[in-house]
Amino acid sequence: MPLQGVLGPDGDYKSQQAPLPSAAREYSDRPQKVCLCPFLPVHPLHVSTHLYIVQHPAEESKVLRTVPLLAACLPQDKCKVKIGRRFTEERDPELSTVCRKSDTLILYPGAEAANLEEFILDSPVYPSTIIIIDGTWSQAKDIFYKNSLFRLPKQVQLKTSISSQYVIRTQPTNTCLSTLECAAIALSILEKNNYIQETLLRPLQALCSFQLQHGAQIRLSKEHLLKNGLYPKPMPKNKRKLRKMELLMNSVKI
Repeated sequence: MPLQGVLGPDGDYKSQQAPLPSAAREYSDRPQKVCLCPFLPVHPLHVSTHLYIVQHPAEESKVLRTVPLLAACLPQDKCKVKIGRRFTEERDPELSTVCRKSDTLILYPGAEAANLEEFILDSPVYPSTIIIIDGTWSQAKDIFYKNSLFRLPKQVQLKTSISSQYVIRTQPTNTCLSTLECAAIALSILEKNNYIQETLLRPLQALCSFQLQHGAQIRLSKEHLLKNGLYPKPMPKNKRKLRKMELLMNSVKI
């Protein structure tokens, strides 16, 4: 099914644009009653920021991913997905060049990360590119710390207390966000346009709604389950994993 379109007066889907990019086609093949195409923008969002998604290979095989929805909403030349665990100048010259530019940011939380909204107010060079790592928290941590390229751009984080709307997958904590949600907030800040966030979240909201209507359950965060004695699995015997569980129970950022 096409990337852009609207529902016609007769209820049929009317194609208005070219086919979906390959990264997003998995959601276009859904049955029409749960097709997400009507929730995508009629035209790709006009943005000046270049977005690079560095995706852990394990994410490719997961169902109900958010990156394909993100790719379906943005121009193909403004949203690029790089898949892998290790990146060097030899393996990916394009990404290496991007990381060395003074107007590139990487979105990864930590003690050294600046708040994105505050950073752009004082930065002498306005950011043109942002890199986001897609994977579980442990996968993202591995990619960030084991690739020296990703410590070249300015490290930023989002200061937000909103809860994730991606309720069909379990998050580590109550304030963890999906890759699409992080991109939506970051792009709306960089582009100074809240409409971008609203537009990017619309297909995610529809996806979760459809899944819940067809038997999926709302997934509470691991933090919530542990604090309320609802965690369904035995506590790990591994000391490092057990320590992580204890930190989650006490709302300590890990």
